[in-house]
Amino acid sequence: MPTVAQSSTETDWVSRFADEVIAESERRAPGKPVVVASGLSPSGPIHLGNLREVMTPHLVADEIRRRGHDVRHLISWDDYDRYRKVPAGVEGVDESWAEHIGKPLTSVPAPAGSAHPNWAEHFKAAMTAALDELGVEYDGISQTEQYTSGAYREQILHAMKHRGDIDAILDQYRTKKAPAKKSQKPVDEAELEAAEGSGAAAEDDGGGAGGYYPYKPYCGQCGKDLTTVTSYDDATTELAYTCTACTFSESVRLSEFNRGKLVWKVDWPMRWAYEGVIFEPSGVDHSSPGSSFVVGGQIVREIFDGVQPIGPMYAFVGISGMAKMSSSRGGVPTPADALKIMEAPLLRWLYARRRPNQSFKIAFDQEIQRLYDEWDKLAAKVEDGSALPADAAAYSRAVRTAAGELPRTPRPLPYRTLASVADITGGHDEQTLRILSDLDPANPLTSLDEARPRLDRAENWITTQVPADQRTVVRAEPDTELLASLDDEGRESLRLLLEGLDTHWSLDGLTTLVYGVPKVMAGLAPDAKPTPELKIAQRSFFALLYRLLVSRETGPRLPTLLLAVGADRVRKLLAA
Repeated sequence: MPTVAQSSTETDWVSRFADEVIAESERRAPGKPVVVASGLSPSGPIHLGNLREVMTPHLVADEIRRRGHDVRHLISWDDYDRYRKVPAGVEGVDESWAEHIGKPLTSVPAPAGSAHPNWAEHFKAAMTAALDELGVEYDGISQTEQYTSGAYREQILHAMKHRGDIDAILDQYRTKKAPAKKSQKPVDEAELEAAEGSGAAAEDDGGGAGGYYPYKPYCGQCGKDLTTVTSYDDATTELAYTCTACTFSESVRLSEFNRGKLVWKVDWPMRWAYEGVIFEPSGVDHSSPGSSFVVGGQIVREIFDGVQPIGPMYAFVGISGMAKMSSSRGGVPTPADALKIMEAPLLRWLYARRRPNQSFKIAFDQEIQRLYDEWDKLAAKVEDGSALPADAAAYSRAVRTAAGELPRTPRPLPYRTLASVADITGGHDEQTLRILSDLDPANPLTSLDEARPRLDRAENWITTQVPADQRTVVRAEPDTELLASLDDEGRESLRLLLEGLDTHWSLDGLTTLVYGVPKVMAGLAPDAKPTPELKIAQRSFFALLYRLLVSRETGPRLPTLLLAVGADRVRKLLAA
C-alpha cells in the first residue's frame, strides 16, 4: 500500500506531502489535475475532529496550488448514507426522529425551525460556512446526487457482477481481530464518533444468509435501507429485494434503478477509482486489519482496477474545556463553535503546525489565552525573521492561502487583555474603547474596528465559555471593613500605588507600578530583580488589590483591571 513518509519534525510536513503527491500524480495521471479528497457525513453536527479530514488535504492542496499546479480538492458529502441514530443535544430534535432511522440523510426532515430542506443540508450549511471562513477551496460532491442520477451505474453493475470476488476479499478480514488499542485515546464517546471520518464505520459489508450482495436498495415504500436482496441476475440486472421494516418487496432492473447505494467498504474504493484520488487521509479508526481503508486498498486494486490514495492516518483532535460543552451540547464542538471564539488563522494554525499523526487539543477554556500568546509571539518572530523554518511555514499556511490573505485584526491586541476588558465592561463599546485607548497612550486606538475581529472573539469567549460565577464584578463601594483592618505597611503600599497612577497610566506603566510597589516597600529600586521573598510580597499585595477591587483573591491581570476600572474609581475603592 502506498504510504507517505512521516519522519522528521524538523521539516515542514505539508511540503513533504506535496512533493510526494505531485510525484505520484505525475506517475499515475500525467498532465491531469492533482486530485485530493475528503469525506464528510452530515449525520449531525460536523465536529472539530472531522475538520482534520478536510484540513490535512486542504493544506497539501494549497501548497501544490502555490507551486503552480492544477489541483482539485474533492469533498464528498456522504448525504446518501443511512440515518443511523438520533444525535443527543441537537436543538429542535426529539425522539420522534427515530422513525427516520434507515432513510438517506437527505430524506430525513431537518431539525424543527431549520431553514433547510432536509437533515443533511441543515448540517452541511454550518460546515460550508465554516470552510468558507477558513479559506478552504474545494469541489463539493453530493453522494445523493451521484447515486440518484445514475452516475455510478457502471460501477454498481460491475461490483454486482464481481460480488463473489468482493465477498472473498472481505472474508479474508472478517475473522481478523483488531489489535489492542494503543495510547491514542479519544476524550469521550462523542469524540470517537466525531473522528470516524467519512461513511458509516459500523455499516454491514453486504453479507447475509441469502448470499453476498454489495448493494443496498432503499425501500420503495418506507424509504429505509432495512432491505435484503433475495436474488440478482447478471444478464438482465433483475434484482429482487424485501424490506424487513414494512414487508414491502419488489423486483427492479438495476440497469435503470437509482434508489440505493454500494455498501461502505465497496463504495469508498469505488470512488477512489472513479475520481482518480491521489491523496486522502483517514482517521486512526481505519488502522485495524478489517478497516475500510485497509480493505479498500485491495478492493480498489482487484475489483475496480484502481490505485489506493496515498495519505496519512490522522490522530484525534482533543478539546480543552470540552466536558462543560459536552454536558450541555451532547457532543464535541464544531468548527463554527471554534470560530466564534478564535480567528480563522489561529484555527488553521492549530492544524498546520502538527503532523497529521500527532494529536493536539483545541482550547475552549483558559488555555485559549496561552494559545493566543504563543500565536502572537510567533507572529513577532516571523516579522523579525527569527522564526524557525517549519514554524514560519506553518504561520504562512495559517494566515494566507494560494488565493490570498485571510482577513486579520489590524491591531492584534493581546487576547487575554481583550477578554479581561470584555469581562469587566460587559461588552459596553464606549467603556471598551476608553480602556483599550489607554493601553498605549502614545498610539491610542481610535476605533474598536481596529481591534476586530479579535475583540469580538474574546467577547464571545467570555460570554459563552466562562461560567457566571467566574466573571469579574467590580465593587460598587469600598470595602471599608478590609480597609480599616490594614496595618501601616498595607496602607502605605496603597498610597504608593495611588500616587503613581497618573504618571503610569498605560498598560506597560501600570505593570511597572504594581510590580514596583512591593519593591519600594522592601527598600529596593522599582526596577530591582525579583527574589523569592519579593515574589511572596508581590503575591500578597496583588491579593489585597483583588479583594478591594473585585472581592476575590484573583482576577484579570491587574494592569488591565486598573485600566478598566478607571483612575477615579480605583482611588475611590483603594483610598484607606
